[in-house]
Amino acid sequence: MTIPFAIPTLTSARLTLRGPKGTDAGPLGAFLASPRAAWIGGPWPETDAADWLAYQQRIWDEHGSGSWIVALRGDDTPIGRIGLLHHAAWAEPELAWFLFDGFEGRGFAHDAAFAARAYAQATLGLPPLFSFIEPANLRSRALAERLGAKPEREVSFQGLDFTVYRHPATEVLA
Repeated sequence: MTIPFAIPTLTSARLTLRGPKGTDAGPLGAFLASPRAAWIGGPWPETDAADWLAYQQRIWDEHGSGSWIVALRGDDTPIGRIGLLHHAAWAEPELAWFLFDGFEGRGFAHDAAFAARAYAQATLGLPPLFSFIEPANLRSRALAERLGAKPEREVSFQGLDFTVYRHPATEVLA
């Protein structure tokens, strides 16, 4: 019997980054079915959310890192997902994020990305992370730049064009 990897919990002044719960399926499903999910390859049926949550645990079990659910500290309202994506085609994990509708523009993604990136460097000993961002995704580009990431190169992947943003080696709050 395999014991699931215990997903660490990270906190900031306003947020908790935690492992997924079954109750996250509703808010996640609404996002996955929304037009905004196009930035991550969607949209998908809302019913895919439960499978996605189970998949996240498997990624942590396999790699010792993965994605967290971002929740408001205090009432545990899930507001998005942040973490390290492990794609078979890439030699290193990607720092990736999305927030659910209604939670953008308040600095939550910045706080969560900063915490996840600090964990990746300080706890996992990973080198500077990268983020794949479509050029038209202006909000994600702005967040990457606010986090100190710099455009490194342009790539095509699965028929789409992306800018690879490289994050700094040391944490500097921007």
